[in-house]
Amino acid sequence: MSNGIEHKVILITGGGTGLGAETARLLASRGAKVAVAGRRRAKLEEVVADIEAKGGTARAYALDVTEKTRVEAVIATVVADFGRLDVLVNNAGLMPIRPMAEVDTDEWDAMIDVNLKGTLYGIAAALPLFLAQESGHVINLGSVAGLKVFAPGGTVYSGTKFAVRAISEGLRQEVGEHVRVTTIEPGAVDSDLKFSTSGTATETVLDFYKSAIPASSVARAIAFAIEQPDEVDVNEIVLRPTRQEF
Repeated sequence: MSNGIEHKVILITGGGTGLGAETARLLASRGAKVAVAGRRRAKLEEVVADIEAKGGTARAYALDVTEKTRVEAVIATVVADFGRLDVLVNNAGLMPIRPMAEVDTDEWDAMIDVNLKGTLYGIAAALPLFLAQESGHVINLGSVAGLKVFAPGGTVYSGTKFAVRAISEGLRQEVGEHVRVTTIEPGAVDSDLKFSTSGTATETVLDFYKSAIPASSVARAIAFAIEQPDEVDVNEIVLRPTRQEF
């Protein structure tokens, strides 16, 4: 039985833990061939082993999304391994929360490199392929912080996620005839993202995440966008804990 996901080749960055890993497991359970990419090879292999133990198909690829040539190489390898690429999920992200007055430009650089440039590098590597085959789907992980500025503390993070949303919408307008584009904008999700924060905001962030929804909730939203008929493009999905005001 075809479900709009079965047999599709899907690459997920940041696929070794949290949201990426849960998405990989869910999509594989629905018949997708899943490529999980990330910096922690051992975690990626755990996800692959779990998927294969349940009869699914998955492979792991070492990837730092801040390295443009490596992103290009991984996508080329995925195509060589599976014969094609149908969906790119730009999931890798960082969220160090810190008031701007504490001025940590290293954290600012890291968020720009991973959240913004990493997303762009993924698009740059996959888009020529999608245009050539006249089909494809780019799914970018945004945030509710890309809809409303998360301040104090999350100002630069919000800046990167506002940018991801703008880039996603512009990409849709430019290539939407052949390539679907979706932005997923979650609120607090139980994942490793909350551990990106150090310093004075750590306790505040961890307290905020006590009401987090499970990563599987976001995985289902991603699956919903993918499983739609080819002529349907789900452009944005916003989801958050029912108790989350922001």
